[in-house]
Amino acid sequence: MVQEEILIKSSLDGTMQPSLYFEASADEPRPLLVGLHTWSFDRFNQIKYLLGLAEEQRWNLLLPDFRGPNYDTNPEPTKACGSHFARQDIKEAIDHIVATRTVDKNNIFLVGLSGGGHMAMLMAGLCPEYFRAIAPFVPISDLAQWKRECPENYVKHIVACTNDSEEEMYDRSPMKYIDTIAKANMKIFHGKRDSVVPVHQSIDFYCEMMRRHPDARIYLDIFDGTHQFNETLCKNWLLSQYKKSENTEVTG
Repeated sequence: MVQEEILIKSSLDGTMQPSLYFEASADEPRPLLVGLHTWSFDRFNQIKYLLGLAEEQRWNLLLPDFRGPNYDTNPEPTKACGSHFARQDIKEAIDHIVATRTVDKNNIFLVGLSGGGHMAMLMAGLCPEYFRAIAPFVPISDLAQWKRECPENYVKHIVACTNDSEEEMYDRSPMKYIDTIAKANMKIFHGKRDSVVPVHQSIDFYCEMMRRHPDARIYLDIFDGTHQFNETLCKNWLLSQYKKSENTEVTG
């Protein structure tokens, strides 16, 4: 696959925002896999998780940076961590690739891990119509709640990114956008023994979703694991939606 570094001008602040792009084929439209980096890293850390899947399936791969790590050492931490800037960066990166590369725009898949899972759910709250299927792994659904229960070393980063504002934390929480996320096709994956982002973050979100939108195509998979990515679960979910077949309801 051909790797390319792309710079896209933000419509919000005019800065040039980087993404990595790996092209499977310039000759025919191929699906686009969008991978969102974890809390502490940038666009490069999803190469090891998602490039193999993209190569195997001959899918294009887009890895946006969306303002870098959610850290107090980030030069502009308030523009990271699920901000409107970060969300818009991802949307504009996808728009740019669809407009300028050979992409099957009817088959765009979104995957995020940890902080990237948090961002994947926020993108479902911004533009659910963009994605054939979304796979957040071990995501944060309520940032203020997570600040109260996360490992201590994360607290200072949440404070820096949100100015310790409960209003900002809520604005950056998927819980706020349940009514829009209900329009997405998304399966949340969470390790039962996760000690970084407790599994109840996903259970609470799912229960509230089902209370308000019981027919939504939102699913929850609690797997036997910790704060981790499961490539097999991810691959099986995405491919099941790419080559979707009708299931027959069983009789009693």
